[in-house]
Amino acid sequence: MRVAVVGSYGVGMTMRLPRLPTAGETLPGGEFSSGHGGKGSNQAVAAARLGADVTFLTAVGDDAMGAAARELWRAEGIDASAVVTIPHAATMVGMILVEPSGENRIVIAPGSLDHLTPEHVEAFRPQLAAADLAVASLEIPLRSAVAALRAARDAGTRTLLNPAPAQPIPDDVWPLVDVVTPNRTEAAILLGHQPDSDEPAEALAAELHAKGVASVVVTLGSHGALLLDSTGSRRIAAVPPRVVVDTTGAGDAFTAGLAVELARGESLDSAARFAAHVGAHTVSIAEVIPALPRRADLSDDPTRRHPSKGTP
Repeated sequence: MRVAVVGSYGVGMTMRLPRLPTAGETLPGGEFSSGHGGKGSNQAVAAARLGADVTFLTAVGDDAMGAAARELWRAEGIDASAVVTIPHAATMVGMILVEPSGENRIVIAPGSLDHLTPEHVEAFRPQLAAADLAVASLEIPLRSAVAALRAARDAGTRTLLNPAPAQPIPDDVWPLVDVVTPNRTEAAILLGHQPDSDEPAEALAAELHAKGVASVVVTLGSHGALLLDSTGSRRIAAVPPRVVVDTTGAGDAFTAGLAVELARGESLDSAARFAAHVGAHTVSIAEVIPALPRRADLSDDPTRRHPSKGTP
């Protein structure tokens, strides 16, 4: 199965804290680490580890971080030949604050990602056309994500939008989306509601579906996920993780698991159940790249019987 990803790469700088500092406070006791990140890159790496042939489009700076990114993609077997280098902008950086509970807060300096244009996406059109599924996320400019969805749709390739960070989407874009994967807060923002709206997930999913999205998957954390498509609405149960260490990257892992199984021809329900296993594994290990599993790592998942490219 072939998956084309259009999204972000950035360096994640993680600070694990005993608690969040208050305004003006200097808080000792933190533990720092840095590593590869960005929703698009995380999804590409996860999809490759789960057995997909992955092509990837993003933008990086002409700097050490961009060079390290290319080495990561080479090592993971990802075709990154279309990745754009922006000489006058730094590679994206995200600062991640992680509490003892595993909850995280993230701030981002987009840098080179702001310079990924629809023209770059147009050059990526052959890869989108060759894919079984195209994945786009929103850490890149919205117009570039929309260009990717439109190019994939023009080529007859199924599309998946991971709408994070969430923002309102023009109504004429939704019919380009075959599958959308927001969490509950993101679903509200996409529809122009307040993020803390108490509107039920079922109502939010129905509103997205009515805008033209074929399949809606609303992730609900420990409550599993809500699925809505032409056959109706149903829920899938959460997969309890062994332990919650770090929730960073869990959504990317879920999206990648869903994308790979849909590209393989699985039903939405089967793909979502597999994605829940992938997400549960990811939160049990600190930092994103070390946490992204191969099929052999999903010991309690029956779909691991399918061979995975690069699985030991």
